[in-house]
Amino acid sequence: MDKDIELEKTNERKVKESLINVSGNTVQERIKVPEGFERVKVEENSYGQYLRTLPVKPDGTKVKLYNGQVKNKDVHAAVLDIDVGDRDLQQCADAAIRLRAEYLYRQGLYNKIHFNFTNGFKADYPTWMNGSRIAVEGNKAYWVKKTGYSNEYSSFRKYLDMVFAYAGTLSLSKEMKEVPLEDMKIGDVFIKGEGPGHAVIILDMAENKTTGEKIFIIAQSYMPAQNIHILKNMQNEGLSPWYSVNFGETLSTPEWQFKKDQLMRFRE
Repeated sequence: MDKDIELEKTNERKVKESLINVSGNTVQERIKVPEGFERVKVEENSYGQYLRTLPVKPDGTKVKLYNGQVKNKDVHAAVLDIDVGDRDLQQCADAAIRLRAEYLYRQGLYNKIHFNFTNGFKADYPTWMNGSRIAVEGNKAYWVKKTGYSNEYSSFRKYLDMVFAYAGTLSLSKEMKEVPLEDMKIGDVFIKGEGPGHAVIILDMAENKTTGEKIFIIAQSYMPAQNIHILKNMQNEGLSPWYSVNFGETLSTPEWQFKKDQLMRFRE
């Protein structure tokens, strides 16, 4: 009996290892699809293409917190090659905000970059880009003209830190729209808004052309602020890091559980 169990575990490890290309430099290069599946098609320059081609750090890289400490839980299959900053800011919802904002910035779609603070204040990048900065007094926030126009990345990055400081899962969930599980797209977010809340983002998807089953990869940051990382599927090691859309009523990730009706999408 013990030999049978050990053989089963060994086979699971082989399946799991076969889905990781240790030399891959992007999400789609690092994470291979299981046999019988094909990655869903995405349009050129789309958000989906951006997410699945995000760079990843070398295989075996540990998740680090903003202060350089190593995360004390091994829950990741890969680490995205994106800075976390040196302050405890880029946490749960902030990871989804970061990736969405980075995509829009790289596309030059500055007018679409805007996020609300928890108090309802609209922090839009165009106003920041034109030289105004956000002053916060208690629960009140307002714009103050401080400098001239700049769309330099360093200024954009400071804008994001400001958003991270005053936005969160609650405010982000109010900005997004609910989508049914069967309509899932790359870039959608599982999010629980009320505190304590959490969010994970769909980085890639694939489909079995024979059965119609869809699978997806998810990434997160967490608390304290830490590298954005692709999550293992600890409920199905043979499929990991992919998750099946057919997960039932509850999506169980290594550090959080979501209900199937908590899938949301950024509004265009």
